[in-house]
Amino acid sequence: MFGKGPGSTAPPAAPPKASNAPRGGPSSKASGGIPSPKGSGVSKGGTPQQPKNSSRAKQDAFNELKTRIHRKLVEQLDLSSLEGNDDQLRSMVGEVVNQLAEREDTLLSYNERKRLVSEVLDETFGLGPLEVLLADESISDILVNGPQHIFVERGGKLEKTEIRFRDNAHLMHAIDKIVSSVGRRCDEVSPMVDARLKDGSRVNAIIPPLAIDGPSMSIRRFGTDPLTWDDYIRFKSCSPEMCDFLKACVGAHLNILIVGGTGSGKTTLLNNLSSFISFDERIVTIEDAAELRLRQPHVVRLETRPPNLEGKGAITIRDLLVNSLRMRPDRIVVGECRGGETLDMLQAMNTGHDGSLTTVHANSTRDAVQRVETMVMMAGFELPVRAIRQQFASAIHLIVQAQRLTGGLRKITTITEVQGMEGDIITMQDIFKFETLGTTHDGKIHGQLVATGLRPGFLDRLKSHGADIDMGMFERRVLCRDED
Repeated sequence: MFGKGPGSTAPPAAPPKASNAPRGGPSSKASGGIPSPKGSGVSKGGTPQQPKNSSRAKQDAFNELKTRIHRKLVEQLDLSSLEGNDDQLRSMVGEVVNQLAEREDTLLSYNERKRLVSEVLDETFGLGPLEVLLADESISDILVNGPQHIFVERGGKLEKTEIRFRDNAHLMHAIDKIVSSVGRRCDEVSPMVDARLKDGSRVNAIIPPLAIDGPSMSIRRFGTDPLTWDDYIRFKSCSPEMCDFLKACVGAHLNILIVGGTGSGKTTLLNNLSSFISFDERIVTIEDAAELRLRQPHVVRLETRPPNLEGKGAITIRDLLVNSLRMRPDRIVVGECRGGETLDMLQAMNTGHDGSLTTVHANSTRDAVQRVETMVMMAGFELPVRAIRQQFASAIHLIVQAQRLTGGLRKITTITEVQGMEGDIITMQDIFKFETLGTTHDGKIHGQLVATGLRPGFLDRLKSHGADIDMGMFERRVLCRDED
């Protein structure tokens, strides 16, 4: 857990206002589990909220009280020596916070006492004011633009919250908690960092002097209940036929490239495609910040390392990819190719590591080919374009495009077969695709997933690996349609 050590001495955050604070805060077990009286200004998740009529002076006094109690707590307890699960620790430390609050010569109401305990515990074990947002499962992104401006995304729409950090130092303390827990740092020497939370959520932070208006942090959340293929089908992000086809392709050791723009769901799709890999295969995953959560028992997870204070010791995806070839992998899964490692990935796919998977930022399948060409050139070799395209055409069998549509809907919009080369052109054909029909009254695009009527050229390979393919799935027809 974050902030478990005795060094968590940063001043706590200013209490959030009640007007727009998200629901679903941390558990109230630390305060004894006493139910809140109706209309007490306590959020549904158990985190008391600040009354609307509180003055600035009262807020400052409350902050000073939290600071004193938090410091006394750290002085009195060796938090690193405590044992138990999260709820037990919060309950035990909550009792100590209650005792410290009683010794203060300050009159606190029931709600103020409960809020005090909750916020001190959030500072001690979590990320302070962000805990109430992290507890809200409806939030998909948390965007911190300095200590006073925090935005969240719900249902595909951004909204500003009333959550605040006390100052830049308080926000920097939360960033340090996150990055230090995964062995990274964020300071003036290295002012940009990628990290992750315990639940796998992706974190990016950038601080002054690069961030002019104060530290900035973005948290791309992975839900506690990850999406499955049943969810894809229920949300009409893909059809059952498309799911069966992708399962057969992964089982037949086809090399698959996942493409899409930012926030289109590439990593989630990669994780779900990996679920089709047999449990008796050795898998090596390579990522900048470990996010994939594979269910197979034989998985080796590799993560890049930034340079040290002297600017040395960096380990890149390319270094890990080259090393993975000596680890006897049955499958190589690269979180994202964004540079010269793309050439090594294509060569690995062409030299016996069939069934490998990776993602690339691109807006279409044709754009993906051009982007791969550019990234291969970044490897430092002056290869002719035709040679790069030949490598691509022989390495990649299938391209799956994920797209975030207007209104926040995410879909698998095309499943494309790479057929080969005709002259200097890579030939491809769409097996399944999404057709747009219009826009709903609330601005969301709706359409239909269709089979194009074209059969892939690798059907014999699918059958040789035991796939039970129904030829009817490839007939030209509508597979599923969004509601208008």
